[in-house]
Amino acid sequence: MLIHATGVYLLPRLDEHVLAVIRDDECWSALRPDDGSDKGRERFGLLSFHFPPGLDNSGFVGWLATELKKRLGTGLFVVCGSNSDHGGIYDYWGCPVDLLDDVAGVIRELADHPTATPS
Repeated sequence: MLIHATGVYLLPRLDEHVLAVIRDDECWSALRPDDGSDKGRERFGLLSFHFPPGLDNSGFVGWLATELKKRLGTGLFVVCGSNSDHGGIYDYWGCPVDLLDDVAGVIRELADHPTATPS
Protein backbone atom coordinates (compact mmCIF):
# COMPACT_ATOMS: atom_id res chain seq x y z
CA MET A 1 0.00 0.00 0.00
CA LEU A 2 1.31 3.47 -0.84
CA ILE A 3 0.69 6.31 1.58
CA HIS A 4 1.14 9.88 0.30
CA ALA A 5 2.23 12.94 2.29
CA THR A 6 1.60 16.13 0.34
CA GLY A 7 4.33 18.73 0.50
CA VAL A 8 8.03 18.22 -0.09
CA TYR A 9 8.85 18.98 3.55
CA LEU A 10 6.12 16.80 5.05
CA LEU A 11 7.65 13.36 5.58
CA PRO A 12 5.42 10.30 5.91
CA ARG A 13 5.39 8.63 9.33
CA LEU A 14 8.48 6.43 9.53
CA ASP A 15 8.42 3.34 11.72
CA GLU A 16 9.58 -0.28 11.66
CA HIS A 17 6.82 -1.18 9.18
CA VAL A 18 7.88 1.21 6.39
CA LEU A 19 9.68 -0.65 3.61
CA ALA A 20 10.60 2.32 1.43
CA VAL A 21 10.01 6.03 0.95
CA ILE A 22 10.29 8.03 -2.25
CA ARG A 23 9.37 11.52 -3.33
CA ASP A 24 8.85 13.63 -6.39
CA ASP A 25 8.91 17.42 -6.43
CA GLU A 26 5.49 17.66 -4.73
CA CYS A 27 5.05 14.86 -2.20
CA TRP A 28 6.47 11.85 -0.37
CA SER A 29 5.14 8.30 -0.60
CA ALA A 30 5.78 5.43 1.81
CA LEU A 31 5.52 1.73 1.00
CA ARG A 32 4.13 -0.01 4.06
CA PRO A 33 1.81 -2.90 5.01
CA ASP A 34 -1.90 -2.35 4.53
CA ASP A 35 -3.58 -1.36 7.78
CA GLY A 36 -7.09 -1.50 6.26
CA SER A 37 -7.77 2.16 7.01
CA ASP A 38 -8.47 3.29 3.46
CA LYS A 39 -10.30 0.89 1.16
CA GLY A 40 -9.75 3.30 -1.76
CA ARG A 41 -5.97 2.85 -1.83
CA GLU A 42 -4.37 0.64 -4.43
CA ARG A 43 -3.03 -2.59 -2.88
CA PHE A 44 0.10 -4.40 -4.01
CA GLY A 45 1.52 -7.81 -3.27
CA LEU A 46 5.24 -7.84 -2.53
CA LEU A 47 8.08 -10.25 -3.14
CA SER A 48 11.69 -9.79 -2.10
CA PHE A 49 14.92 -10.92 -3.73
CA HIS A 50 18.29 -10.83 -1.93
CA PHE A 51 21.40 -11.43 -3.99
CA PRO A 52 24.62 -12.94 -2.61
CA PRO A 53 27.79 -10.83 -2.64
CA GLY A 54 29.66 -10.89 -5.92
CA LEU A 55 26.73 -12.14 -8.02
CA ASP A 56 26.36 -10.18 -11.24
CA ASN A 57 22.61 -9.57 -11.23
CA SER A 58 22.67 -6.94 -13.97
CA GLY A 59 19.72 -7.45 -16.26
CA PHE A 60 17.70 -9.44 -13.70
CA VAL A 61 15.04 -6.76 -13.18
CA GLY A 62 14.47 -6.28 -16.91
CA TRP A 63 14.51 -10.01 -17.63
CA LEU A 64 12.02 -10.97 -14.91
CA ALA A 65 9.76 -7.97 -15.59
CA THR A 66 9.62 -8.97 -19.26
CA GLU A 67 8.91 -12.61 -18.37
CA LEU A 68 6.04 -11.62 -16.03
CA LYS A 69 4.58 -9.21 -18.58
CA LYS A 70 4.71 -11.90 -21.26
CA ARG A 71 3.17 -14.64 -19.10
CA LEU A 72 0.69 -12.66 -16.99
CA GLY A 73 0.22 -9.38 -18.83
CA THR A 74 1.04 -7.38 -15.72
CA GLY A 75 3.38 -4.57 -14.99
CA LEU A 76 5.10 -4.17 -11.65
CA PHE A 77 7.35 -1.88 -9.69
CA VAL A 78 10.75 -2.53 -8.18
CA VAL A 79 12.41 -0.81 -5.23
CA CYS A 80 16.09 -1.64 -4.80
CA GLY A 81 18.26 -1.29 -1.73
CA SER A 82 21.57 -2.44 -0.36
CA ASN A 83 22.48 -4.12 2.92
CA SER A 84 26.14 -5.14 3.06
CA ASP A 85 25.46 -7.17 6.24
CA HIS A 86 22.94 -9.30 4.34
CA GLY A 87 24.67 -10.03 1.05
CA GLY A 88 24.37 -6.71 -0.74
CA ILE A 89 21.66 -5.75 -3.22
CA TYR A 90 18.02 -6.62 -2.59
CA ASP A 91 14.80 -5.83 -4.44
CA TYR A 92 11.18 -5.47 -3.42
CA TRP A 93 8.86 -6.26 -6.33
CA GLY A 94 5.29 -5.02 -6.24
CA CYS A 95 2.44 -6.37 -8.35
CA PRO A 96 -1.34 -6.03 -8.21
CA VAL A 97 -2.34 -7.90 -5.04
CA ASP A 98 -4.81 -10.08 -6.99
CA LEU A 99 -1.90 -11.43 -9.08
CA LEU A 100 0.55 -12.14 -6.26
CA ASP A 101 -0.05 -15.91 -6.24
CA ASP A 102 0.31 -16.06 -10.04
CA VAL A 103 3.53 -14.02 -9.95
CA ALA A 104 4.95 -16.26 -7.21
CA GLY A 105 3.98 -19.32 -9.28
CA VAL A 106 5.84 -18.06 -12.34
CA ILE A 107 8.91 -17.35 -10.21
CA ARG A 108 8.76 -20.85 -8.68
CA GLU A 109 8.42 -22.36 -12.16
CA LEU A 110 11.42 -20.40 -13.43
CA ALA A 111 13.47 -21.43 -10.38
CA ASP A 112 12.47 -25.10 -10.77
CA HIS A 113 13.23 -25.13 -14.51
CA PRO A 114 16.13 -22.74 -15.09
CA THR A 115 16.78 -24.10 -18.59
CA ALA A 116 13.35 -22.80 -19.61
CA THR A 117 14.52 -19.22 -19.01
CA PRO A 118 15.36 -17.08 -22.03
CA SER A 119 19.04 -16.68 -22.89
